[in-house]
Amino acid sequence: MQEKTAIVTGGGSGIGLAITEKFVAANIRTIIIGRDEKKLLATKNKLWPLCETVKFDLNNLSAIPQLVNDLFDRFNSIDVLVNNAGINLKKEFIEVSDEEFSNIMHTNVSSMFSISREVVKKWVEKNIKGSIINISSMASQYGLPKVIAYSASKGAIEGMTRAMATELSPKGIRINCIAPGFIATDMSAKALNNDPERKQKVLGRTPMGYMGNPSDIGDAAVFMAGDTSKYITGVVLPVDGGNSIGF
Repeated sequence: MQEKTAIVTGGGSGIGLAITEKFVAANIRTIIIGRDEKKLLATKNKLWPLCETVKFDLNNLSAIPQLVNDLFDRFNSIDVLVNNAGINLKKEFIEVSDEEFSNIMHTNVSSMFSISREVVKKWVEKNIKGSIINISSMASQYGLPKVIAYSASKGAIEGMTRAMATELSPKGIRINCIAPGFIATDMSAKALNNDPERKQKVLGRTPMGYMGNPSDIGDAAVFMAGDTSKYITGVVLPVDGGNSIGF
């Protein structure tokens, strides 16, 4: 995969960083897009020369077409897009405001749609057989309390994955989704460390008995990005230690 180039949104920390690290290890030139300049610089310094960074706020939807044009001009070709950037909100259902709900949907769904559309336009124009990997969550698989907006956004991403795959696969463009289970990240720590009952429930229904590592998601992304998955499209792949089928 030495000649492949990938974009990873939110690639400066957590699962996005793990995907970036695994891509670089697989000789995929990786462009990470994020808002935190300090994290971007640290990642670039660590993974140079196969890692490039772009500071950009994906909530700025009107600027995304120009961003994608600039990336294709700068790097000539993009082969893989990983839609990883996202935010969470843990709050009682009746306390979530319209603004908070809309903010989650805007960041997690609208920006993912917008950058995917612009990248696919380029792929169709240049006849590139690209691959999009969306990052969902087990929150879309079953009901999790206190994360209504996040769950709604991840359910939307999985529905979009299937619809996009049906429409775009005839053009040679594959769309797949990875649904991480409970992965040891800063985001999951905020949700679980102050809620021992919730954390015990997570571990109790995970047959493998422990939380996953971000690198587990990175390995799955490398598989989905490469030719070994060339006949796979429209799939939502759980990487969850069996949590989704646990009792």
